[in-house]
Amino acid sequence: MNRQKALSSEARRKTILSTVLAVICVIYVLPVVAVVINSFKENTYVKTDTFALPTGDMWVGFQNFIKGMTFGNYPFAKSVIYSVVITILSTALILLCTSMAAWYIARVNSLFCKALYFLCVFSMVVPFQMVMFTLSKTANTLHLNTPWTIPIIYLGFGAGLAIFMFVGFVKSIPLEIEEAAAIDGCGPMRTYFSVVVPMLKPTMVSVGILEIMWVWNDFLLPYLVLDKNLYRTIPIHIQYLKGSYGTVDLGATMALILLSIIPVIVFYLTCQKHIIKGVAAGAVKG
Repeated sequence: MNRQKALSSEARRKTILSTVLAVICVIYVLPVVAVVINSFKENTYVKTDTFALPTGDMWVGFQNFIKGMTFGNYPFAKSVIYSVVITILSTALILLCTSMAAWYIARVNSLFCKALYFLCVFSMVVPFQMVMFTLSKTANTLHLNTPWTIPIIYLGFGAGLAIFMFVGFVKSIPLEIEEAAAIDGCGPMRTYFSVVVPMLKPTMVSVGILEIMWVWNDFLLPYLVLDKNLYRTIPIHIQYLKGSYGTVDLGATMALILLSIIPVIVFYLTCQKHIIKGVAAGAVKG
């Protein structure tokens, strides 16, 4: 009897938990659904019938997409190129530098390495708003205000999470493997690229996915650092969809937002299993 009550209570608890999670899922998905619906809707109906399906006079097809990509005198294709360049360079720089630093921190048990590790972890809790004005001035002084140099800034802000995950995984790698490589004549660089990097692949993939999603969607850092007359990423391009007297074409805005989030959604759904593997691998030791 007690066993049946326990099973019934457990089933009821799972049902309640599933219902709550389903409601939360709907709340998170609703904004994406609204973007999809309104991207095919005539601009005036976006405000008045936000959640209505685009039927009848509301339906404009792909006009919003064409209008958004041809608005103003700055090509949308140029913004796409800059976003791709910044995302690839930033992610590659973060993966290379932070994995090397994490390997050194995990293997050299010194006070300096421990302090460096805790500083990197502490940087994750520092709000960006605390440093953004100083950062903008520093970037201009050091000429880091171009798509080819802004990855250096992204390295500074992305290093905390990356080093935290890499250090946890490196500690799970047996030191004997690296010692065997050293006996065979491998130097530090060859040991890193030939031995450590292949074993770091699960964590590298998960860190790379998280960094790509962050850099691709980031608005504030490029807006503060880049010269917006010369370089605009996709989020900045969307922000400039304004007409006379500050009016905004919400239909065109929704269309470009949809174009910008589709690659991220597809990329995340394709690689989400690697994120779980990488986080689990990095949590073996800490």
